[in-house]
Amino acid sequence: MSGSVLASFRLNDQVAIITGGGGLLGQKHAEAILECGGIPILLDIDSDKVDYAAQTLRKKYGQRCSSLCVDITNPDQVKSSCKEILNQFGHIDILINNAANNPSIEDITDKGCLQLEELPLDFWNKDLAVGLTGAFLCSRTYGVAMSQAGKGVILNVCSDLALIAPDQRLYKKPGLNDKNQPVKPVTYSVVKSGLIGLTRYLATYWADQGVRANAIAPGGVYTEQEKDFVKKLTNLIPMGRMASADEYKAAIAFMVSDASSYMTGSIMSIDGGRTCW
Repeated sequence: MSGSVLASFRLNDQVAIITGGGGLLGQKHAEAILECGGIPILLDIDSDKVDYAAQTLRKKYGQRCSSLCVDITNPDQVKSSCKEILNQFGHIDILINNAANNPSIEDITDKGCLQLEELPLDFWNKDLAVGLTGAFLCSRTYGVAMSQAGKGVILNVCSDLALIAPDQRLYKKPGLNDKNQPVKPVTYSVVKSGLIGLTRYLATYWADQGVRANAIAPGGVYTEQEKDFVKKLTNLIPMGRMASADEYKAAIAFMVSDASSYMTGSIMSIDGGRTCW
C-alpha cells in the first residue's frame, strides 16, 4: 500500500456483497461501503425488506446499490447470484458475511423453549444453516471468484459472544422459575465462534491468491431494548453503554479496504471493553 492514509480507505467501485443486507447492521455496512466509493450488493431472503433497504440507500447516497433475494443456505441460489453479479459487474471484491438468526430480547422472553435442555433440533439446524453454513457457502462461492481474480476480502461478522459466553443473568425475568427463564440460545455462541474458525481457515487457504479474511466481534447495539436489560448489560461494559448502530461503520471501512492490507486471519473486538472483564 502506498499513498495517503485517507486514499487507502477508498473502494473505487469495488463490488461488496453483504448477506443479511435487509437488517439494521447490514444497511449500516452498506453505508460504509457507499461512503468509501464502493458498490454494495445486499442479499437477504426477505425480498421486500432488502429491496426497500437498497432503495433507501440509493435515495440517500445517489449511488449504485443493488439487492437480490437469495437464500444463502441454498447452494444453487448462491451460485446463481454469483453468476448474476459477475455478469452485471464483472468482478466481486468484498464479501461481508453478516446474516444470522439473532432473536431479540422480547423474542427470547416469549420463547421459553430455548433452554439447552429443551432446545429443538430443528431450531439448532436452522440457526447453524443461516449463520454458519450460509457463511461457508457464500465464502466458497464468492471466494472462488475472488481467488481467480487474484484479490478480495472476506469479512465475517462475529460477536463479543464468540469470545465470551452469554451472561444468562441478563435475560432473567422476575417471577419465573429456573425452568421457564429465557436464555440466549446456545446456537448463537456456536455460530459466532464457528465464524472465527472459518475466518482463520480462509485466511490461510487463499493467502497466496490475494484473498484476505478477517472478522469483527461487535458488542450489542442499542435499539431501545427493555430498560432493565440495558442497565444490566451496560454494567458489564467498561465504557458504560451499548454501541450505536453507526459506530461499526469505520471499522467495516478499515477491514474491507487497503487500509488493512497487511491484516488477515485477525479478529477485531469492538465491544466497549466488555471482553476485557
